[in-house]
Amino acid sequence: MQGRGNVKPPTGITFDSDLGNNIDGFLTLALLQSASGKGDARVISVSISKACLKSAQVAEAITKFYAGPPPAGGRGFGGGSPVGGNPEMVGLADNGKWSNATPIMDAVLSKKGADGKPAYPWLINSLLDTADPGLTMRNILLAQFDENAVAVVDGPCTDMVGLMELYGARPQITAKVKYLVAAVGAYPGGPAEAGIKSDIASAKKMFAEWPTPIIAVGREVGEALPYPAASIEKDFAWAPSHPIVDAYRAFKTMPYDAPSPGLAAALYAVHPDDGYFKLSEPGTITVLDDGQTKFTPGAGGKHRYLIADAAQKEKVIQLYTELISAKPVPKVFNARGRGGRGASGFGAFGASGGRGVLPPAPPENVVPQ
Repeated sequence: MQGRGNVKPPTGITFDSDLGNNIDGFLTLALLQSASGKGDARVISVSISKACLKSAQVAEAITKFYAGPPPAGGRGFGGGSPVGGNPEMVGLADNGKWSNATPIMDAVLSKKGADGKPAYPWLINSLLDTADPGLTMRNILLAQFDENAVAVVDGPCTDMVGLMELYGARPQITAKVKYLVAAVGAYPGGPAEAGIKSDIASAKKMFAEWPTPIIAVGREVGEALPYPAASIEKDFAWAPSHPIVDAYRAFKTMPYDAPSPGLAAALYAVHPDDGYFKLSEPGTITVLDDGQTKFTPGAGGKHRYLIADAAQKEKVIQLYTELISAKPVPKVFNARGRGGRGASGFGAFGASGGRGVLPPAPPENVVPQ
């Protein structure tokens, strides 16, 4: 249904990552939530291919932090009661893969405030408080205007393939997702990258069968445009405690600049037409048996890859630091349909049906977002 005269909101972004394996995922989630707070885009779902409960808790904690405290008398995502009394829904894998906790997770979850309570609170306490990643993405995509969503993946392609393989999902992806921005691989060719190597079979399938255009962001873009340690040292002074600062310091010995292809993917997803990056010619990306990625130019190809523009480097890094270090913008709870599109930034429909149960599609009287 096409909204009955309603104006399209900003682009809705589904974000999938192996959150907690490296600092890249934390930075990328932070940038997307900050951009969502400014109204430049909308984070409509967060899903995690790393089967670790702490990953989901960290995702909720970071999202709450960037949402800010609720307004007086309100129930915003930052600290207020969640919709329906349930924890904000995060899509979380339960396949046992990459289930280890990491120091950067613990740095966020173990931090205490002056009152002895968690500095960055969360409500997710068990696997039952999460949802299947593919269902989370599929159900929230159904509620979007056609071609008003962008999918971003930073890490293994496992969950994107899970989404594709849901019954009837591919036509919905085609209708709703303008393109997929995938922070995996190296282009036009290079050594196998960790996100690809983690699940080569899924990477092969995603690049071969994903139904909409793909913009790939290789490791070389992350290395050309790293997040600067200097920002961690100076730009967050306004916050007595900040989850990104705590995680960044826990990931490696300071000072270090963090290569982050996920950040480039996120910035492109939010501002695709602002000229921050160059794009390759069209072609086809193939994943080889050893995990390497190969780009073959071709006019009819649905794939392109992002190229770091040296002339835009200073501006891009400035945008990274400004967005990630920005003070939270409190959001007003605004229920709509089942859970609506309040301040959570997570897919309200992903909560329906719990784990292992196919949730129903949004009812027909729900206006696309």
